[in-house]
Amino acid sequence: MERQIFVNLPVIDLDRAIGFYEAMGFTRNPQFSDETAACMVWSEAIYVMLLTHAKWRTFTQRPIPDSGSSEVMNCLSLESRDEVDTIAEKATPAGGTTDIQPGENHGFMISRTVADPDGHIWELMWMDPAAAAPATEPAASA
Repeated sequence: MERQIFVNLPVIDLDRAIGFYEAMGFTRNPQFSDETAACMVWSEAIYVMLLTHAKWRTFTQRPIPDSGSSEVMNCLSLESRDEVDTIAEKATPAGGTTDIQPGENHGFMISRTVADPDGHIWELMWMDPAAAAPATEPAASA
């Protein structure tokens, strides 16, 4: 089986959270969704499980962080600079918050940060593939 990641997030309002993630480009997998959880698919390897607080508590008794705290920052790599802006601009109308910290532009890499309606942080990032390529070693001189 291919390695995959399932990010589990507690949410207050499941329908609102589903709407936010759909607006950001995720699709809902009904096979693993019900009235307590929704499986939101980003790619063949990345899934976000939205869990009501009651469902979350069946997995752990640890406290659920409030929307003003940060437990983790997730990052999604995108295919272009324009896609970073396009997806970030969908956050606010879908109930999220954009640019909760200043975006970054390093020339070869840009990022913007959004928070979902429950305060879960997502960094949207694009990096020039040439900048990410491994450096080649100089040819040995004779």
